[in-house]
Amino acid sequence: MQGIIAVEPNLSNVIELLETEGYEVVSLDHSNLDGIDAIVVSGADINLMNMQDTLTEVPVISAVGKTPEEILDELDRL
Repeated sequence: MQGIIAVEPNLSNVIELLETEGYEVVSLDHSNLDGIDAIVVSGADINLMNMQDTLTEVPVISAVGKTPEEILDELDRL
């Protein structure tokens, strides 16, 4: 899958790898997520109340405990 991936800005090593592999990367701070193919989050915000609000229907990949290469593998399988 080559596409537009929204990534949290603090995941610079993931951003670099994805751009090297031909993905277009935009900041997750980007207010308009139209046209985004997937989202990569750091997982730093833990949902203690187990509440979920779906803002988008694209795949969301958590980077917790994963290398940039593992995240790339997940994106390639989408």
